[in-house]
Amino acid sequence: MVLVTDLDGTLLGGTPDDRKRLRDALAHHPDVIPVFATGRGASSVRELLHDPLVPRPRWVIGDVGATVLDGTGFTPVGPVQEALRAGWPGAGPVRAALRRFPGLVYQHGVAQDGRCSYHLAPDRLTDALTSAVEALGCAWVYSGDRYFDVLPPTASKGNALRALAAELGWRPSEILVAGDSLNDLSLFRLGAHGVVVPGAEPALLAALADTPLVHRPEEAGAAGIHAALRRLGWLPAGQGLPAGPGRSAAGPGRTAAGRPTAPGRTAVGRRHSLVVAYHRPPLHWDGDDWRQPSSPNGILPTLTSAFADGLPGIWVTASVGGAAQADRPHPTGLPLSAVPVDAATWTGYFHRACKETLWPVLMSEPERLVLDERAWADYRTVNARFARHIDARAAPGATVWLHDYNLWLVPGLLRRLRPDLRTGLFHHTPFPAPETFAALPVAAELRRSLACLDWAGFHTPEFADRFRRTLAGLPGPPRTAVHPLGVDRSAVEALVRRRVRAPGPAAVRVVLSVERLDYAKAPVQKVDAFERLLARRPELRGRTVFRLVCPPPEPGITAYDLTRQHLEQRVAEVNDSWRQGSWQPVDYLPHRLSPARVIDEYLAADVLWVTSFQDGMNLTAKEFVAARSPLFRRSAEPGVLVLSRHTGAAAELGGPALLTDPHSPEDLSTVLGRALDLSPADRRARMERLSELLGREQPAEWAARIVRAIRACPDPAPPPAR
Repeated sequence: MVLVTDLDGTLLGGTPDDRKRLRDALAHHPDVIPVFATGRGASSVRELLHDPLVPRPRWVIGDVGATVLDGTGFTPVGPVQEALRAGWPGAGPVRAALRRFPGLVYQHGVAQDGRCSYHLAPDRLTDALTSAVEALGCAWVYSGDRYFDVLPPTASKGNALRALAAELGWRPSEILVAGDSLNDLSLFRLGAHGVVVPGAEPALLAALADTPLVHRPEEAGAAGIHAALRRLGWLPAGQGLPAGPGRSAAGPGRTAAGRPTAPGRTAVGRRHSLVVAYHRPPLHWDGDDWRQPSSPNGILPTLTSAFADGLPGIWVTASVGGAAQADRPHPTGLPLSAVPVDAATWTGYFHRACKETLWPVLMSEPERLVLDERAWADYRTVNARFARHIDARAAPGATVWLHDYNLWLVPGLLRRLRPDLRTGLFHHTPFPAPETFAALPVAAELRRSLACLDWAGFHTPEFADRFRRTLAGLPGPPRTAVHPLGVDRSAVEALVRRRVRAPGPAAVRVVLSVERLDYAKAPVQKVDAFERLLARRPELRGRTVFRLVCPPPEPGITAYDLTRQHLEQRVAEVNDSWRQGSWQPVDYLPHRLSPARVIDEYLAADVLWVTSFQDGMNLTAKEFVAARSPLFRRSAEPGVLVLSRHTGAAAELGGPALLTDPHSPEDLSTVLGRALDLSPADRRARMERLSELLGREQPAEWAARIVRAIRACPDPAPPPAR
């Protein structure tokens, strides 16, 4: 399905909440492809995308139909745009020929390409003026009782959409067009579904009065578009999430093999042989609807896939907001069991203790550590609630699989409550060196609890060795194992196949980073390094862009505020220093993209630049390889992976990837320059080897292996003396 929408007065209309609701709906339903059809030029649309409430378009029809761009790289769709501009005499001859009409006021402050835009009062729209335009071999459109656009003879929003639809194989029944002014009228002439928002130009309403496929909602702007999408059934009328990566293709309520499950079951009231515990649920309630993870990979999609594929047991997770929230029906079909946590306790536990006390140590930056005694009390409280919840739901001799540092105190509590359980923990984060771990004021308390594990898993041998050395000297240390997590290649490949076509050669090369805002990802250092490269290599200016997709953390986490401020300052400084015309070196996108949009960015990128100071694995690097693998993308030139040597992924992919050291500013710039200089043959050889190393193990298979490893541990030892 394709949503083709005007911007001003239409998509940008309504309240901020309306716009947010539509943005989120599109993000969670990537089968609905957004296309902007606007009077704005390319530079104006790009600037607009810095607004986090504006969804990123897959295609852009700009300049009132004279421009057609691929929304991923903002490159022209060559054959389509050339055909639309055929016969255009150029802005100079048009302006010279129309200079004799004093009522025309040229819009000097508006970026224009392939058209000329004027202000014109209604009484100045004369036959003499329109005849002069037609004598030039041009078309014209007048809208809003103010805007007079002179266009190439066949250019219009409707003709641009018709050409784009023919190029991409869209049928009118698959298209919804939205608009509010006469320059949108041509969109409604294609026989597609339509929506005219309140406040639309009366002339448009009159022209469409007898058109049966046009919806006229009561809601303004974005809310009206949202209502039309729901009326068509393209968005669900009730709560629910679409099938997608990490979820059964059969949809909610069925396993991946199509077997029925019990939607929304909570599995309360029975005991289970397997209890999986992770502090995050596979989706969250935002007050209006359930929301799924923003990535097709990671621990949440992995556990979702494992349970959907028949992993027996129960998934214990936090529900922030109290017992009422915990009991709210959910559409996953997963055996979730919620631990209610009030908002204040969650803030102390996650925002403070996890992110300000433990996270800096995990990232080997103990100088950032802040210990708040009240927050640490909240950490103990949440871990105790998880332990009691697991105790109440675990069958005798059951297996418990914990995830990550957020539940480090649960093993010790379970050993005292339930010495019959086998307990394992997988660390998705890096594990610090013993001397760094010792910087924690609560290190002894944590070591005692971690020593009560039966099994501990890690992404790399180095992390496993650090863990063993940290617990050295304690009795009965747990077994350790290395099980690096991969990505769901079939899910990534399915998203790639659903994108309408491979990107063609771009005039501007793209260096891409996709990462949440975190000082550990070295975002500021990357901006500095890119500027250093521009200073050294003038030939890259105007021809290379660093696109940084960097969504903020969840609201309430203040640990990254300084990083965000510094990053935004450096992005502005670098762009101000090096901007040339419509080109600026750093394209900063400070908001989340849907999985489908991330795939678009992977396909458009020449280089993926991963520069973490520390990283447990970095699945973004693996997603990029899966998306760009020449095994099924032979028509596209392979991208280059530049990977921090301090990521877990470097242990697997460090041969054909170009390794870089984010601690060295010189190395960051040098290795990036080398990546841009690689020959096509070298790029392809490296990508082919990366694809081989990536393998095809499904995340659900990874999960099953770990459960077997925990169950293979010897009978649990008795609890330690207190």
